[in-house]
Amino acid sequence: MYDLMFPKTGWKKKRKKHAASIMHCKDGTCYLCMKLEQNYSKHLEIQEHHVYPGNPNRQISEENGFKVYLCRRHHTDGPEAVHNNQENMRLIKEDCQRVYEETHTREEFMKLIKRNYL
Repeated sequence: MYDLMFPKTGWKKKRKKHAASIMHCKDGTCYLCMKLEQNYSKHLEIQEHHVYPGNPNRQISEENGFKVYLCRRHHTDGPEAVHNNQENMRLIKEDCQRVYEETHTREEFMKLIKRNYL
């Protein structure tokens, strides 16, 4: 009863922004299956991949939509997976930077990621 009369004030946890991907819509397709194999079929399981990993970059990727959706084979399992294949990882990073720079400058990208992939 007294809680309503005297509501608690104080610190509230800041909500994180979860932007939609700027590269790929979440429709069950795999970004690398489409790009490398022209395979547009839907997968039962799709995993979200943050294009720029690491502690600060993961949060930047989430806030700016630097993410793609991958099938398990292209995300974690096998030799073509981005976590096992540096060429595929670099390909996604280059594509992401190109898409971002369609609406922003390279300086803005460098301010966020601190590395040029093009």
